[in-house]
Amino acid sequence: MASTAPRTLARRALIGLTVLVVALGGVLTGSILWSDGQATPKLGLDLEGGTQIILEPRVSSGQAVSAEALAQARDIIVQRVDSNGVSGAEVTTQGDSNIVVSIPEIPTQAVRNAISQSSQMQFRAVLAIGSGVPVPTGSPSASPSASASGAASPSPSASASATASPAPSASSTQNSAVNEALTAASPSPSATASPSEAASPSPSPSSSGSAAPSGPTDLAWITPEVQQAYDDLNCADPKALDNVKDVESEPLVTCSDDGSTKYILGPVAVSGDKITDATAGYQTNPQGVVTSTVEIALTFNSEGARQYADISRTMVSLPSPQNQLATVLDSRVIVAPQFNEAIPNGRASITGGFTLAGAKELADQLKFGALPLSFTEQSSVDISPTLGGEQLRYGFVAGLIGLLLVVVYSLFQYRVLGFVTISSIVVAGLLTYLAITILGWAQNYRLDMAGVTGLIVAIGFTADSFIVYFERVRDELREGRSLASAVETGWNRAKRTVLIADGVNFLAAIVLYVLASSSVRGFAFTLGLTTLIDLLVVFWFTHPLLTLLTRVPFFRDGHRLSGLDPRRLGAKKRSYAGRGRFTPVEPSAPATEGSRA
Repeated sequence: MASTAPRTLARRALIGLTVLVVALGGVLTGSILWSDGQATPKLGLDLEGGTQIILEPRVSSGQAVSAEALAQARDIIVQRVDSNGVSGAEVTTQGDSNIVVSIPEIPTQAVRNAISQSSQMQFRAVLAIGSGVPVPTGSPSASPSASASGAASPSPSASASATASPAPSASSTQNSAVNEALTAASPSPSATASPSEAASPSPSPSSSGSAAPSGPTDLAWITPEVQQAYDDLNCADPKALDNVKDVESEPLVTCSDDGSTKYILGPVAVSGDKITDATAGYQTNPQGVVTSTVEIALTFNSEGARQYADISRTMVSLPSPQNQLATVLDSRVIVAPQFNEAIPNGRASITGGFTLAGAKELADQLKFGALPLSFTEQSSVDISPTLGGEQLRYGFVAGLIGLLLVVVYSLFQYRVLGFVTISSIVVAGLLTYLAITILGWAQNYRLDMAGVTGLIVAIGFTADSFIVYFERVRDELREGRSLASAVETGWNRAKRTVLIADGVNFLAAIVLYVLASSSVRGFAFTLGLTTLIDLLVVFWFTHPLLTLLTRVPFFRDGHRLSGLDPRRLGAKKRSYAGRGRFTPVEPSAPATEGSRA
């Protein structure tokens, strides 16, 4: 029973590897037949070309663009582009103002939005709310008209309460849709904030001689200038907010994301830089059941959590619309619910008509922070590959030469046993090809020249693992062990060396990927991937295959071409006991017929 255990485990390992290869092949085939997958790996910017987008910052007249703000914007854009699954993108600065983004593909609208939009989220108190169309000329803004239906009127009604049902905007990158609601996570279900964009009377401007506003909910922020801007604002105009003045310490006159509603908002109560994390997923109800509602869960730092709790305590006792807290993204209101109860834990989530993909896009932008500058696309042009097919062919030629040298060395050094090395490299190559191609479909991974270099280097690392194993087995044969015993004993010693060596390679790949520039990350990624595949092949293919070969007479009996002949390896004198088992011969014992040196 004990002697059959290694062979049983070997068969299971080979079956498991076969299932894995078939599964990966099935995934790749399915991606080609029913999705946008392709049979070859996607190539990077230096091998295939792509699109170059030049971003120009939007600044007010006389405002200068600092080098620090430009560098910070570049770093944030890199993180956003990478989070969209675009591998191999290059983001650089041009001069002292522009940012150049080179992408190895035709960028989708989501990628363009991630590149250029600021995505600064703010929480501001609602001071006034009304229809998105401007007040007609000559209409007294201080004399509101009641509207029981909540329909659009020159000024919102104080007695009517209409639930807002904004339609999604075509240009909205966050997929804001019908009845978006901001909810606060708290132990009590009643603490959920419900959306209520209720019509309110046109605000009365405060006199210039009044006291300074005492907080973000104070109506004293509504000065005559703010009132006039509010009356004149036409949210139906696509360019209505092109020159909006968005200063955190001042009130903001703005529109909803779909343009149906306009607002006067107080200064920022909680700013976006207080958000430490943002995740998208399906909401869980108070009973712990996952629902079909998509939410963006926000986590604040300690100061942000305190500010959010404080503003909820203040607003819960105020009349509508002053008890509404607007969530503002890039100077537009995406939702403005009212507080029914104070939220002491300061945790919030945004729910509504998001799709899961749109929610993840917005969460990534919030998580990586807002751009310190807003940008517009100055130009977008196609670019040719910097290296091209000629260099790629040179890389393949180099890889084939390296592979040929490994094959020649294996056959010369290990005879027929060298075919185990060759077959192991073939299996490793097949797994690498499937992995890279599937990653290109699933994660938009692109193979650049640095990545090709990593694959070529991996040939040597993979062959080194097999050499360590084979030499351990041959050492055991020199000590007089049988082949089956030598394979198991040699494996127990060799696997520690293989694990340590591959562990060092993998650690180096991680450090290089984290610290190196984007042009070197392709090398680090393929180095790490092939290191993991090397371990998989050695444990699930090379060792199991050699274990099964110990039952084959050609190897078991130590044929001179097997690469495992004890006589050629200089083994100590042994006597042949049949079925390939060698036993020690006492020095005084006479040689028996059939004994072997």
